[in-house]
Amino acid sequence: MPLLRRRSAVLSALLASLLTLPLLPVASPAQADTPCARMGRADVPGAQHQVAACLDDLTTAGTVASGHTDAADWAGLHSAATRNPGGVPGVQIDGYFPDTSTANPTHGWNHDSQFVIRLPKRWNGGLVVAGAPGNRRQYANDFTISDWVLAKGYAYASTDKGNVDLEFYRDGKRPGDAIVEWYHRMTQVTVAAKATVARHYGRSARRTYAMGISNGGQLVRWALENHPELYDGGVDSEGTLWPPDNGSNALVYLPVALRNYPKYAATGDPEAHAAMLRAGFAPGSEFLWDFNYRILWDGTQRRYREEIDPGFDGDLEAGIPYCQSGTPNCDTDYDYYARPRSVHQAVRRASMNGRIGKPLITVQGTLDTLLPIKVHGDAYASLVRSQGMAWRHRYYRIDGASHLDLEYDLFPDRMRPLLPCMRTAFETLERWTAPGGGHQPPPSATIPRQTSGDVANTCALS
Repeated sequence: MPLLRRRSAVLSALLASLLTLPLLPVASPAQADTPCARMGRADVPGAQHQVAACLDDLTTAGTVASGHTDAADWAGLHSAATRNPGGVPGVQIDGYFPDTSTANPTHGWNHDSQFVIRLPKRWNGGLVVAGAPGNRRQYANDFTISDWVLAKGYAYASTDKGNVDLEFYRDGKRPGDAIVEWYHRMTQVTVAAKATVARHYGRSARRTYAMGISNGGQLVRWALENHPELYDGGVDSEGTLWPPDNGSNALVYLPVALRNYPKYAATGDPEAHAAMLRAGFAPGSEFLWDFNYRILWDGTQRRYREEIDPGFDGDLEAGIPYCQSGTPNCDTDYDYYARPRSVHQAVRRASMNGRIGKPLITVQGTLDTLLPIKVHGDAYASLVRSQGMAWRHRYYRIDGASHLDLEYDLFPDRMRPLLPCMRTAFETLERWTAPGGGHQPPPSATIPRQTSGDVANTCALS
């Protein structure tokens, strides 16, 4: 805790210094009628490069056509039936912070640590900050988060987390460095966005929230544990957990899936099925196993294992795709618990402890088959309780939802999407953190699957 307090004090001092940047006079009434009356104030402290644009619409309804987003970056994260708002004019700032890695090709910059900040003309006094899920780029949350919060009047900022694409593990010098950089970049974009908002609007944000999906949810947890002074709360949607001890993690259950799913798929082998359930995969999620085996499990195991344990496969880089058990250096046979202490130390560097300093709402689907809820959501809620912080946490297990809302489109008769529950969670967080004590959210619970009405756009958390 002394180290955390010192870090928080240093960061608070940095933020205070940035907020003392001179604030320009408020625009005249005539200027205020234009979408970008304050565009001259758009300046992101600490950015190595930045480009501001005045846009008639900051949402994806406008930015896809204008080239200020990339639809490929958010593919699969929402249902095809999701409805989004549009028509939010304002200023968009694209840029990057100093970095040595060059995997992000957006805008032809070939530079990592890219960010996007959006400043709507009609501002409600709030700021939402997000980090990219998976190994996607800074636009990955545009459809799921940015559109929605911009329409509510929030300014919005997002980071690519400092290393992108499927070879993210090449960044850094030590095992775990790439993941640890994600946390630094989340803090960096938050501090910079707060200062940018204050300069642009002439006053500081009244409320700042962290919000994220998957690896982005992981950033929300870390941010509220390590720098709660920057935020008023957060929404963690299906966040990844790297536990601080030797608890199960992705490098434990994914090899079990890679070994046993082919046997289960071929013959219905009951022992293989039992092994999958013991590893943490939910009973009833079997119909999703084939999609995850073909699309997600193998690449996730090999790449994250390369980041945490590059010595496992010698000179190979991220292993051998879909190798059969018994093949030398095969990730199918990876045994995390048999690996050297240094591997476990790399995981601890990326881990969370559950000691959140601001209100947090977690939502996760009970059928999540990439990050099984037993290993990730349930285990993190237990960590929070063990730290005596359950009063700051609400955990809603969404029956029938999985990791990608694309999966709902594949099996609409068996599932529900998670995105509408994340959005409801955000509105719940707004009420919880309102001035004057707010409104206590419903108790943590498993939310029954919604089977009627507009399933793709509504969700009740009570």
